[in-house]
Amino acid sequence: MKVVHINKTDSGSGAAVAAMRLHRSLLRVGIESSFLSQEKHRHEDNEYITAEGMRARMENFRNYMEERFTIYVNEREHKLHTNFSLATTGRDISNHEVVKDADIIHLHWINDGFVSLDGLEQLFALGKPIVWTMHDMWPFTGGCHYAGSCLEFNEHCGFCPFMRKASKTDLSAITFLRKKQLFRHANLNVVACSHWLASMAKSSFLFSHVPVTTIPNPIDTDFYKPIDRTECRKDLGLPLDKKLLLFGAANVNDVRKGMRYLNEALGILHDSFPKLSGNIELVMFGNDNHFSEKSYMFKTHAMKFISEPQTLVKIYNAADAFILPSLQDNLPNTVVESMSCGTPVVGFSTGGVPEMIKHNETGFLSEAKNSLSLADGIYNILFFSNKETRNKVRQSAIAQFAESRVANMYINVYERALRGY
Repeated sequence: MKVVHINKTDSGSGAAVAAMRLHRSLLRVGIESSFLSQEKHRHEDNEYITAEGMRARMENFRNYMEERFTIYVNEREHKLHTNFSLATTGRDISNHEVVKDADIIHLHWINDGFVSLDGLEQLFALGKPIVWTMHDMWPFTGGCHYAGSCLEFNEHCGFCPFMRKASKTDLSAITFLRKKQLFRHANLNVVACSHWLASMAKSSFLFSHVPVTTIPNPIDTDFYKPIDRTECRKDLGLPLDKKLLLFGAANVNDVRKGMRYLNEALGILHDSFPKLSGNIELVMFGNDNHFSEKSYMFKTHAMKFISEPQTLVKIYNAADAFILPSLQDNLPNTVVESMSCGTPVVGFSTGGVPEMIKHNETGFLSEAKNSLSLADGIYNILFFSNKETRNKVRQSAIAQFAESRVANMYINVYERALRGY
């Protein structure tokens, strides 16, 4: 069995990390897996790029900018345009040697000028089984990656809350109709990383007739593991005698990541427990263009974007708790990584997060968009968790996300797809 994974890039995003981990997991259990991306930053075997050279890079950039501009001039709030994709531009990868050689075409995150809807049609025309892991809601919506409270995708998108001139024929309606025509006869098996996303997909019009399976993202639990906390803090230059609260995201300023609620929760802790406030410090990693020492109530250690996995393991192990105030999320890699390192998580009970965390056992589930509840969770985990808690967190991660378990679940999907059902 030969599988080709198709993702915009091989690193730098949550979907890329998850897709690459699955690719490696499959290789370890003997599956002939390859990885095809538009952008290649790693240099490993079984990885391929759609096209190389300056001309290809210019074409990729032009495709990206053309689509972004179309969205920008139509969207209601310009800051939201990164949460919407049209898939009107891209390149034909159906003739790439690794695609032609594969038995299974496995799609992941394909937007930002990589694979257009026309490009999908060309892949479907090959007649090969398609497995599509959804890393967000885009595959079954009219363009948004996360729909918030909107449920128009259950019938037919249009009157989109993202659009400045929302109507029954707006960009979301046009994209939805194109997908409707495209998916009608596709040989498609869909995978959701959480039961939450699976339920949304099953209720959608576009995937109501498509097999949907829930499989979590894998992680190498032999790499992401507990190590000595004191040594980690020394290596990172972090204080040895403080309670360290960790927050991280690829883009810290993304509204969906909930930084507003984290700030409010920290303010509540600062005002409610003034004697303890000097004992808590915040550690942040990820891109933050607006970072300032004065931005947060507590002393903050800004680690910027971390590209080295070894450093990430140290950061998770250095922390007493990881905070996830996301307003809507699928199955965040950060939670998987933190749990595998034995660090408990405090997060809003939304999206796929409740499937990952056992309340008051391996973390704390706060009421969504409730800063007081989030502050309560932070306090409880920081001051009442112990070594036994961290052991439970670690064992829960192994049980849910171990590579061999996830790889075998995908092999079952591949075999079912090859049999035609």
